[in-house]
Amino acid sequence: MPALPEQSPDILIVGAGPVGLAAALFLDSHGVGVHLIDKGNNSSTTSRAQIVNPRSLELLEENGVAAKILKESRDVLGVRFYEDWKPVAALDFTDIPSRYKMAAIPQARTEALLAEALALRGIAPERGREFISLKQTGEAVSTLVSSEQSGEETIVSRIVLGTDGAHSPTRAAIGADWVGHGFPESWPLYDIYLDDPLDRDHAHVLFVDDGLVFMLCIEPGLWRVFGNVPDLLDHLPAGSNPGAVEWQSSFHIGDKLAENIVVGRVALAGDAAHIHSPVGARGMNLGIEDAYVFAACAADALGGNWERLNDYARLRHPVHREVVSRMDKLTTLARGRPKWMALLRHYLIPGMTRFGPVAHRMCDFITGLDEPTRTNIDRLF
Repeated sequence: MPALPEQSPDILIVGAGPVGLAAALFLDSHGVGVHLIDKGNNSSTTSRAQIVNPRSLELLEENGVAAKILKESRDVLGVRFYEDWKPVAALDFTDIPSRYKMAAIPQARTEALLAEALALRGIAPERGREFISLKQTGEAVSTLVSSEQSGEETIVSRIVLGTDGAHSPTRAAIGADWVGHGFPESWPLYDIYLDDPLDRDHAHVLFVDDGLVFMLCIEPGLWRVFGNVPDLLDHLPAGSNPGAVEWQSSFHIGDKLAENIVVGRVALAGDAAHIHSPVGARGMNLGIEDAYVFAACAADALGGNWERLNDYARLRHPVHREVVSRMDKLTTLARGRPKWMALLRHYLIPGMTRFGPVAHRMCDFITGLDEPTRTNIDRLF
């Protein structure tokens, strides 16, 4: 086998979003050398995710990022459900089995705090470098990347981690099937200034004919609003008085996962491995869990126990499958289509939230506390 070049990193991470940044941080804590690239020229300025859940905060505690997130975030104490803006059900997060609460903070700030922690360790993502292809050659992975400044270049590493999003070129390169389905309708999204029409400390879900409207206060006066209904802003509660729109977008929901998340020396994490509805606030957080488990497994693999890289797949793929399946059921019920599903939702959601054992399971699922984060087949976090 040809020897690796002296300057080769232990692990190349493709994608410098929150999952890639977290993976680099966790790997560095294990003493593993990383090289982090991203095709974008700049870090994120807009935020799909707005919540860091208690499990992620637990995992980010040791490296100091959790404390920084808590300095900037607000607690989210639960979810309130409405019909015609009249309360019909609620979930309370104040009694969850964690010392942390759900923390409301824009994804862009979470990424910035992760990047700051990496910078203190002398690690910075190399931006404007796009993944082209990879080839596994015995003891190494050769990854072809390109940039406007230096053209094409090959990076040789012992392992590659793809955290490059739902349209992951890394996933395509290893031939991992992308299985699942999508919902047909578009979900418009606004970050918009409103006159604080609702309690800032809770998320709010309005059930309407053929859909729902979700609202969360990002900061005083600024609200995240999304839903699967036309004329979304016509469904705001009385007294909202819409002001300036800070950001506007739309998205489609798909509930999908990669059939394989480890092929040889290449692994997948975050949206490259699984996507689902944002209704349960698990997407980015599930990816941070992936990063934590991957770092532990990869460090052991690099230490000589290469079966640990396959342990990552054995540990995480069942979790991905379970979360995507549950989220698909939750979204199918909550979106209120077809009509008979809206009728079922009318009775089922209040009943579920009022029955203690079910309500506790729902809270644990949404907050990421439904099961321990396993880093070893026989050992739990």
